Formats: sequence, structure tokens, C-alpha cells
Amino acid sequence: MNKQMTKKDKIIVTGATGHYGYSVIESLIENGVNERLIYAMVRDYTKVEKLKSLNVNIVFGDYNNYDSMLKAFSGIDKLLFVSSNELENRSEQHIQVVNAAVKSGVKYILYTSQEHKEVNFSLIEFILSSHLATENAIKGSGMNYTILRNGLYMDILPSFLGENIFKYGIYLPAGNGKIGFALRSEMAETAAKVLISTGHKNKTYSISGDSYSFSEIAEYISQITGKNITYLSPSLDAFLNTVIDQGMSKRCAKMIGGFSAAIGQGELESDSLQMEKLLGRKPLSVKQYLEETFIWNFLSSVG
Repeated sequence: MNKQMTKKDKIIVTGATGHYGYSVIESLIENGVNERLIYAMVRDYTKVEKLKSLNVNIVFGDYNNYDSMLKAFSGIDKLLFVSSNELENRSEQHIQVVNAAVKSGVKYILYTSQEHKEVNFSLIEFILSSHLATENAIKGSGMNYTILRNGLYMDILPSFLGENIFKYGIYLPAGNGKIGFALRSEMAETAAKVLISTGHKNKTYSISGDSYSFSEIAEYISQITGKNITYLSPSLDAFLNTVIDQGMSKRCAKMIGGFSAAIGQGELESDSLQMEKLLGRKPLSVKQYLEETFIWNFLSSVG
């Protein structure tokens, strides 16, 4: 682990009312950063009650409001730029954030991008295009930077598995591909440790756990519960038609289907080596998560 910095840098975290941003702030405090040096950027003051308990500075900033970001970033040394969840105009939003950071004199930017492998045609192009545009804008900005290419949150694994997994098994167009999930809280802790340590200038890291296929995940759940969990991998079109007919929203179906198909062609396979080094320990594995979290939550929910 790189040695911790001693300079009293002012750090701003965007998306601070979200689970990831909030967890980064908690981790910064747990790692000894003075609360008065931490700035939580929010766009909705009605959601700040939980943040107030952390005794950090709360400032307004909206990715769609350039002037608000100029004000929020004023005097800031380090910016944790949490990517927007508004896919429709995300590239434009992100370019505004980068431009505002440069104009405000921010010295260093840490950006949360998306883990991926280079392929001829990405099945998650609708996600990747804005991330890659943002990475390029950051690299050309003149600011020092680090890019965290985050894998998928392990916390959303139950959404991929579905509510009726014990009745119908796992139904995803992921083939035999593998994906590296990691806990959102451990990803956030990793980001905090990058912010307070040295040696990360102009580097790009893969932040994810070891990779597993959904057939392996089905096998693990079978072992843990004693129930036979099957895994069926349809075509992407068949998956979309089936789950939309069953009531899933088109947006959700496109997201889960697109990521699953990308897994099938190897776009999201990774390992935990870089995350483990930055985090200072091996991140929780999918098998551990299934044993400690998902299965017990499921069993308690069904009585």
C-alpha cells in the first residue's frame, strides 16, 4: 500500500447522497481524514439528513448546472467524480464536470468508470460510450487523474438471479462467460484509499473481484441450499421477450440483458489483483457473498 499523504487536501465527493458516494465519505473519515476537509456535493437538499450526521461540508452542485459546479469545486484539491446515472445525456454532463474542475483549479480527479475488455462491438456500448468519452476528456484536461474501472456491484447480483431462482433457476443470456463482481462498500473503500495515498498519478485500475460464470454461481447456490438450481442461457432476444412479457420494465431488461450478453462475449471478465492491492486485502468473493448475505436474506424473507 502506498504511504498516506500528510498534506491537508480538501476533497470533494460528488453523488454524496448515493450509496457509493456516502460510503466513500464514511471510509475517508474511518481512515483519519478530518471531516472539515471533506466536501459532499449534493443536488437535492431534501436528502442530506444522513450526511449531516457525518459533520462534513455539504455543498450544492448539479452536473446539468455548470455554474453550480464552479462554486462547489472552488478551493478543492481532489475531486472524486462519481459517474451520473442519467444515461441519455451523460457524456454532455460529464464533459461539463471536467471543464468545471479545470476552470476551478482542481489539481486531481478520480473518476468511476466501467470495467470492460476491448471488443469489436460492445453489447454495453450504451453504457461504455459516455465512460470512454469522459476518460478521454480527463486525460486531455491537464489535471492529474486516476481512473477506476469498476466492475458490477455484487449488491445487484440478486437482480440478475431473479426473484424466482428457487423455482425456475437462473435465466440469463450470459453463456459460459465470467464476470467479476465486488461489493459496493469495498469499491468505495478502495476509492477512499486511492484518494489518501500516493502513487496513483495518471493510472487506470481495474476494480473488481475474481470472475465467476453463472453456471458456477448456480452450482454454489445448489451446494449452499441443497436445492438444484439450474442455469439456462437463451439468446438475448429470447431473454428480452420473455422477461418483458413477465412484467420487467424495458429499461431494466435492456440493462440486465445487455450486461449478461456482454459477459457472454468476455467483456467483463477480470480478477481481483489490482483491487486487492489497493484495498489492502482480498475483496469478498461471490461464493462468500452467497453464503453470508444473499442466501440468508432469502431464507429469512420466506420464513
